[in-house]
Amino acid sequence: MGIILFVFLNNISSKKDSILFFYNFTVKFLIKIKMSFPENLKYTRDHEWLQVEGNEATIGITGFAQKELGDIVFIDIDTVGETLSAGDKFGTVEAVKTVSDLYMPVGGKIISVNTLLEIAPETANKDPYGEGWMIRIQLTNPIELNGLLSSADYEEFTKE
Repeated sequence: MGIILFVFLNNISSKKDSILFFYNFTVKFLIKIKMSFPENLKYTRDHEWLQVEGNEATIGITGFAQKELGDIVFIDIDTVGETLSAGDKFGTVEAVKTVSDLYMPVGGKIISVNTLLEIAPETANKDPYGEGWMIRIQLTNPIELNGLLSSADYEEFTKE
């Protein structure tokens, strides 16, 4: 790919055009990487993701959601120990642009919260599918997982 890009850049008439092309190419490439939809996760139409591990699950917001929110400055989750139903609010995320509620993708008891987000909420922007996870739950009704979106379905949903 680097050789093809080099040959193409040499065929562009000016250095300014080459730099502009390379910048646009790089930005589009980075956006595509950032807008990944990991296949091992389940998704909601409210832009939360869920990774199931036995009878427990880890939940966070999607890369799409964090991009739409902008820079996240505060995350408030005070529902540890509570058992909530699918669709119940479990917290809020505050960004420079707005404040948004966080909803349970499925029912469960919240067994832990990512304390890193208390001191570094921007982690949800930088690594939404990794260190930016929000809560871990013990599932109360695993059959609810069948109502969630696959990676391909969620990607299609974000294009609507």
